[in-house]
Amino acid sequence: MRMDSKDRVKATANRRFRKSFIHAVTGVKTAILEERHMRVHITAGMIVVICGVFFKVTKIEWLFLLFSIFNVLTFEMINTAIERAVDVATEEFHPYAKKAKDVAAGAVLLASICSAVVGLIIFIPKLF
Repeated sequence: MRMDSKDRVKATANRRFRKSFIHAVTGVKTAILEERHMRVHITAGMIVVICGVFFKVTKIEWLFLLFSIFNVLTFEMINTAIERAVDVATEEFHPYAKKAKDVAAGAVLLASICSAVVGLIIFIPKLF
């Protein structure tokens, strides 16, 4: 049985999607295995999830906590990508390269501060 052109297009699109998904999963694995800060953020996220279960947070609180956790992880991966791209682009010190890395790291810092504030808002009342 021969495929018609629609079936071929669909098969090609499925293959492309599968490859893209595999590349994305590889990127997550790479970040976890090679980036210490990523592992620190994952550990912090796991602690927050354990605390959420222990303190029986509401569904809305879970949404804020999970969004905060994944927001920090996402920014950490973007930071890593920027740092690696800058490293590939220049081997010598350049002030713009430093600024790009500093700004990317600053984005992670802001996301982390916001997440910490969300955590404090949710968990402090539960402690008292």
